[in-house]
Amino acid sequence: TAMALIFAVFLANPAPICVLDEVDAPLDDANVTRFCDLLDEMCRRTDTRFLIITHHAVTMARMDRLFGVTMGEQGVSQLVSVDLKSAETLVA
Repeated sequence: TAMALIFAVFLANPAPICVLDEVDAPLDDANVTRFCDLLDEMCRRTDTRFLIITHHAVTMARMDRLFGVTMGEQGVSQLVSVDLKSAETLVA
């Protein structure tokens, strides 16, 4: 219900960015796929950019870009970014 309300607000009055934190955590794989389809539709219909914080593999696979933090050596964190569209063309 909360996600439906958030998406309705963004359809009525889009903002430039929306941050969603672990909203897909309670969903099963079928509903995560529906959630990602809805995000794709929202991106097409509005100019809103969605920043999704998630640990769900299905959601991560559907995103355009992934960001992560890794610790290459003790006490030193490093930001890692992967453009999935570019990575797809490199593999193909």
